[in-house]
Amino acid sequence: METLGHLTADPSFLSFARFAATSFFAIVFLQSSLSKIADVDGNKAYLSDVFKDAPTLSGMVEPLFWALTLIELFAGVLCGLGVITFSFVSGGFLARWGITFATFALLALVFGARMAKDYATAGTLAGYFAVAMLGLLAFALGH
Repeated sequence: METLGHLTADPSFLSFARFAATSFFAIVFLQSSLSKIADVDGNKAYLSDVFKDAPTLSGMVEPLFWALTLIELFAGVLCGLGVITFSFVSGGFLARWGITFATFALLALVFGARMAKDYATAGTLAGYFAVAMLGLLAFALGH
């Protein structure tokens, strides 16, 4: 058992929590980034429409699209490699950085949704963000 203040966690539970969060984000962000790459024009057209009423972002769709796609790809690849190498067991470098990039991607997505006044999407992303925070917590609790 690992102890942090009054919090005690079973190492096998921490390993499973790390595995689950890492696998979740490998699936989410590999699919999302590869989907963006497979249909660049369709995704950019969709985002241009979404941000047409957000004057501060409307002219920046292309660079923001590529920045988000790269962050998502890094998150998905690092999480995928973390699962393949079982790096979530020992507090793993790859999985930890994968979830960190996933958190950055989610923050960017929430920012974009709020700027576009798409509050339903921003609310949905809160659930993903909670999974990211729990995943980071699981890595923080032990080695």
